[in-house]
Amino acid sequence: MELFGTAGIRGDVVSKVTPELALRVGQAVGRDGETFALGYDGRVTSPALADAMAAGLQSAGARVVRVGRVPTPALAYASRGRHGVMITASHNPPTDNGIKVFTDGTEYGDDAEERIERRVADEAGPAVWRDWAGAESVDALDDYRAAVAAYAESLGADPSGLTVAVDCGNGMGGVATPQVLGTLGADVLATEANVDGFFPGRESKPTPETLADFRRFVADSDADFGFGHDGDADRIVVVDRDGEVIHEDTVLAMLAEHYTRAATASDPVVVTTPNASGRIDERVEAAGGRVERIHLGSLHVGIANARESGTDDTEVVFAAEPWKHIHTAFGGWIDGVASAAVLTRLFAAEGVADRRAAISERPYEKVSVSCPDDAKAAVMDRLESALPATFPDAGVSTEYGVRLSFSDGSWTLVRPSGTEPYVRVYAESDDIDALVDETTAVVGDAVDEVTVADA
Repeated sequence: MELFGTAGIRGDVVSKVTPELALRVGQAVGRDGETFALGYDGRVTSPALADAMAAGLQSAGARVVRVGRVPTPALAYASRGRHGVMITASHNPPTDNGIKVFTDGTEYGDDAEERIERRVADEAGPAVWRDWAGAESVDALDDYRAAVAAYAESLGADPSGLTVAVDCGNGMGGVATPQVLGTLGADVLATEANVDGFFPGRESKPTPETLADFRRFVADSDADFGFGHDGDADRIVVVDRDGEVIHEDTVLAMLAEHYTRAATASDPVVVTTPNASGRIDERVEAAGGRVERIHLGSLHVGIANARESGTDDTEVVFAAEPWKHIHTAFGGWIDGVASAAVLTRLFAAEGVADRRAAISERPYEKVSVSCPDDAKAAVMDRLESALPATFPDAGVSTEYGVRLSFSDGSWTLVRPSGTEPYVRVYAESDDIDALVDETTAVVGDAVDEVTVADA
């Protein structure tokens, strides 16, 4: 049984993430702790799944603290010092839902997820009747919003006089980000801020395409910049005053440089993923830090690894993958609301254009090459030798796919998709077309060789 993907359990509510599954997962997870915070997002199906999850947790002997309808980072905040479960499918369509599990503010790692999958498969079932636990309801949202505002107030400058637009996408950002930014002193223009599980305003996933109307709104308004959220407000997209989306790796580089420069430890570390731009390394190294990489969906594992392998002088100051940021001094969870607050303060101290000017924004491209799922392993085996042979002057890393680094700062990464029948090619270079064309040609040849051999 394989329930968990790179970001919890997700899927269609009729065929996969059903109330029956929520009950069984609750009974399996409930054996891990005495108390669980339980929250859910604004999807139509979330309250029923939360009820099924609560029944599973309580019948396993765990007391449930119900925090109601909240952003995922608010549930993570409420899980500090105990466990937590969030019912959400993040940016998936409204037909889907999902389950994320936390302990002390951090998402479950691979070992914990495998343990839960085994229990679900073994049908762990309820505890004896006398061990069933109770529940209570608390308001966690006000405390979370106040904590985000207090954290951000220690950074950057007072944003009074700035106008910030926020596209909440009918998701949970509508109950958090405009309120936090208003508390900080900014003038806020909020759009699609009513929570609606049908997502009538736009698709839940914020992309340059789905944010098209918002981008025009920002360009035509007096906003200094804007933010777009996904359904549960853990992702963030940044838009400049002209309505252009700032590349996610540029945003990551801005935050990584800030946290590195502000670090008091002599060994500040930023954790990111193999597909993240070299512009992050450049800004972190210029600020006196270093970058470590971990595979997609495992930032919490990368943070733990960096801390374990470091010294007393090591501090993980920031962790991020595209669109998703962990502000480690605030908490161990991905938090788009905190990102909006921190960026607003930083942009108040130094404008968007000035912060962006220091960052080398080489052309970046992502390409998908069709590859049957059962051929991916053999294809990647061939590419571990074929790609270095094609680019003999490149530095090679094979820890998370095949990543080639060049002396001019260019790089390319080839890795198999974990969810679709593709091999992904990521590249960043001033001569992007040539690098992508040559890399995808090598990948295509490897796919052809493997599939022909298997035919």
